[in-house]
Amino acid sequence: MFTTKHSVAALVGATTLAACAFTQAQAATWSDSFIGYRYGTEFTEPKNDKDVEKNILQFNYVGGHSLGQHFLNIDLLQSDSNDPASGDDTGATEAYVTYRNQLHYGKLFGDPLSFGPVKDVALTGGVDLNTKNTEFAPRKRQLLVGPTFKFDVPVGFMDFSVFYSHEWNHNGFKDGGSEVEFDDYTQFNLAWKFPFAAGPVPMKFQGFFNCRVPDDQMSDRSYPLLIARELLQQFIREQRHGHQAA
Repeated sequence: MFTTKHSVAALVGATTLAACAFTQAQAATWSDSFIGYRYGTEFTEPKNDKDVEKNILQFNYVGGHSLGQHFLNIDLLQSDSNDPASGDDTGATEAYVTYRNQLHYGKLFGDPLSFGPVKDVALTGGVDLNTKNTEFAPRKRQLLVGPTFKFDVPVGFMDFSVFYSHEWNHNGFKDGGSEVEFDDYTQFNLAWKFPFAAGPVPMKFQGFFNCRVPDDQMSDRSYPLLIARELLQQFIREQRHGHQAA
């Protein structure tokens, strides 16, 4: 069980070493990396109704190799005492690791598979791993594989992926907790990065969006549609109340 800060460090170290070993096994063509810091005061956690402050240290790496490219992101999250570590009153520590590797059709076969706005297609595989030393004790282990459509944009990139996903985790909602293996599901992922300049200042607009399809079928119960429907209903209620007050 990953329940200590030493185990968090071990997970991050092992994942980083594995990614570095893969990089050396391929012929590297380019790379880009950065270290970032984020801070927030209104994070929420399962079975916890308090707002949590978190300091987040991020390491991000993306690089090309002879057959495609890969991506590694590591977030180390330190909570305040509103999100205590198991058996302690100090804040919990969490690590979340994301790794993806793309094999580009054009690099494998010498000619990109392009059509419409898509400049090439890749086969993407990867993992998500996390661990946190709380009573809830999440331990996510997720495997993903599927096609990625790489769009032809003037600058930067935009990738749309359709992943087959299988996930294991720890269910902290049950007394004593239990290990859970989820049914297979489909996950859609959109990632983008568009550099631009604001006068002399170089800037970029980047981000990602994940959407999980329910296990049975795609329907109006999918998460983004649920959220959109709730926001729309809230907006309508607010407008009605506003007109009534006026």
